[in-house]
Amino acid sequence: MFDLRDLFQWERFITPSIIKIFYWLIVVTSLLVGVAGILSGLAQMFLNPLSGLVAVFISLIAIFIGVIGARIVAEYVLIMFRINEHLGAIRNRGGM
Repeated sequence: MFDLRDLFQWERFITPSIIKIFYWLIVVTSLLVGVAGILSGLAQMFLNPLSGLVAVFISLIAIFIGVIGARIVAEYVLIMFRINEHLGAIRNRGGM
């Protein structure tokens, strides 16, 4: 993963190492919020079946969008760091 010394030196980025942790935290949070919405929609079905069904459907869509959105953001961050690494390699190769 990363060494504690990496926190105090600017030779290596730590974000690519910890982005997976943030991704999984967002996925778990999205799932928990979605399940809470589904349970709320099921409870709402006793009062108004149609609005409860809509709430359950929207919660399922929100889970899907949350997971996909988290993946897109994580990949975007990793792509930015990878571009930086490749540009550094091109710069070093051109200076030889």
